[in-house]
Amino acid sequence: MTIKDIGPEPQSFDLEEATLENTNYRTVAWSGKYLQLTLMSIPVGEDIGLEAHPETDQFLRLDAGRGRVQMGRTKDRLDFEQEVEDGWAIFVPAGTWHNVTNIGEEALQLYAVYAPVHHAPGKIQGTAADAERDEDSDNDEPPSWSVQPARQPSDKHA
Repeated sequence: MTIKDIGPEPQSFDLEEATLENTNYRTVAWSGKYLQLTLMSIPVGEDIGLEAHPETDQFLRLDAGRGRVQMGRTKDRLDFEQEVEDGWAIFVPAGTWHNVTNIGEEALQLYAVYAPVHHAPGKIQGTAADAERDEDSDNDEPPSWSVQPARQPSDKHA
């Protein structure tokens, strides 16, 4: 299944199938004016990367694999920890440091909904290193037609 981000236009597709077929670290599947959907695949033993989004709430749902989610108010105090698997949801409040690590024996397949929009529409990043390189070079910015907070503090990465 090939998903094309068509921007803030009506869209419909089999989300579970698209998530399970995605082999990229991150694929932006749909970008709206106020929220965005990304598909993610995290290889065995790897993680999303410890980060915090000051102005972005996130919803993540696992469709395959096993993981460990850690969250906390500071990067040095991740006092929430939970093992998660297929069917589990993760809710990350804005400003919360968080990470999800693949602790299973297969790729961790999940999708994430961001509010507000966080990535460039249609962006495909094969690996976490690709995503980091894009962020460092400002090559993964939300579209100008998306609604962003009045002040846009930078995301924090550990």
